Amino acid sequence: MESQIIAEYGTWFLVLAFVFGLYMTWGIGANDVGNAMGTSVGSGAITVKQAVIIAGIFEFAGAFLAGGTVAGTIKSGIIDPAVLASTPHLLIYGMLASLLASGIWLMVASGRGWPVSTTHTIVGALVGFGVAGIGMHAVKWGGLGEIVASWFISPVTGGIIALVLMLSVRKLVFETDDPFGNAKKWAPFYVFLVGYIVALVTISKGLKNFNLHFSTLEEQIGSIAAGIVCAILGTILVNKVKVDNKADKSFHYASVEKVFTPMMVFTAAAMSFAHGSNDVANGIGPIAAVLSLVDTGTLASKAPVPWWVLLVGGIAIVVGLATYGYKVMETIGSKITELTPSRGYCATLASSATVIVASGLGMPVSTTHIAVGAVMGVGLARGIGALDLRVLGNIVLSWFITLPVGAALAAIFFYILKAIFGG
Repeated sequence: MESQIIAEYGTWFLVLAFVFGLYMTWGIGANDVGNAMGTSVGSGAITVKQAVIIAGIFEFAGAFLAGGTVAGTIKSGIIDPAVLASTPHLLIYGMLASLLASGIWLMVASGRGWPVSTTHTIVGALVGFGVAGIGMHAVKWGGLGEIVASWFISPVTGGIIALVLMLSVRKLVFETDDPFGNAKKWAPFYVFLVGYIVALVTISKGLKNFNLHFSTLEEQIGSIAAGIVCAILGTILVNKVKVDNKADKSFHYASVEKVFTPMMVFTAAAMSFAHGSNDVANGIGPIAAVLSLVDTGTLASKAPVPWWVLLVGGIAIVVGLATYGYKVMETIGSKITELTPSRGYCATLASSATVIVASGLGMPVSTTHIAVGAVMGVGLARGIGALDLRVLGNIVLSWFITLPVGAALAAIFFYILKAIFGG
């Protein structure tokens, strides 16, 4: 009975998986581009058009090179495949329902400029289908607990790192006798950090998707080399910045802030890469699950995510951010706290570091939570009064709504699919 359903409607399931999956990953681009690029645009370092170009390249690269680890968690780490061993078609319904539910909620939230969590959305949808369609025992509550814990830990971590970075910039640059000179002096070090962190996780984790394995020493040498290349490029760009006496008269640190503007290109690229590596999983994990089920009739917990699925997910994210990402970008970039290039730099570097490390560990953390936490950390460096608590309250409220909405929609779509295809 069960295998007959998959055999009879297998092509339909594959088509729906790709249509719903593209819709979901388009929504990821539309909503989470604000988290990846909002700080860069909000600080005035780059334009929206430049943000789309930078994010287009690096979101895709992150998804394609380092997106497989988290996708495995989404694919089989939340719903226990063993529970559905005798009824694999129900798992197909659930994955399809989860993708469609997530896509709809992300489209609604993006239209309203709400920076909701795509991770919250898909995990909530998977839990909703699992509980409604199968029962409480279908959900891996232990694994879900770790994921939920990471949602609380990640914004705090991002906030702390951003606060420490901001305080270090203040100490080493702004509170010195020669802020402009010291900004140029320390710029290569801060840019080195960006290149090193991105390279380390890409080499140690992401490239395993292509069966490339390196020793710890090789990973460190490669990461340090990447950091040095970034530092050299950063130095070249920063050295072109000249003192603007006219601007300094209206804002004492105007010239200093201009030093951080070219540096923001590196952090914007790093954040996009980090975001692509983590959040593409939310869309392609369920696609990979349906592919595996239609192909074999079972879901192997360690089945690799095909490279071309990562490719498709990466493209859809780029299209989403280019067509519908500007509203959420505005919320993150300008409504929580006033951002300058130096503040935006610290917030973005902190966000990308937190997301990249989490991706390397296979944790589907929320880039939304991390980005908001990092922006808060930068704001707190100037005191609680620098934050717009009303905006923050609305953001947190949208987070709480997301999980139950995703769960409810997925449960409804699960029953509709079951009624259409049988079983």
